[in-house]
Amino acid sequence: MIKALKIFQYAYIIFAVLFAWDAISNWTTDRSRSYISLLFTALAVFMFFFRKRFRKKFQDRHKK
Repeated sequence: MIKALKIFQYAYIIFAVLFAWDAISNWTTDRSRSYISLLFTALAVFMFFFRKRFRKKFQDRHKK
């Protein structure tokens, strides 16, 4: 269970990189799409840290 949480945690970083790449590649052609991609990048980074904190709490509770 904990390994699955760790894998999904790093999946958010992969999505953040993909959305950032999409924002950079479309910056000159379609700015509104780039802003949406940047929003998703920020959301994915936030979810990474949120999941990391949640996983650590889950591990600490599971050890007790």
